[in-house]
Amino acid sequence: MFSAVLAEESELVNHLPIPAPVYGIVAFIVFVGLLAVTYAFRSVWTRH
Repeated sequence: MFSAVLAEESELVNHLPIPAPVYGIVAFIVFVGLLAVTYAFRSVWTRH
């Protein structure tokens, strides 16, 4: 019985909907997008 419990605990289950590296790629794209928006509005204060 105890060996069955140990065997069940050692099983690795991946419940992610997409592969793990994709999360990093999506985060990088989001941060680059935020950088682009920040860069686009960098001199708005001088025009008003």
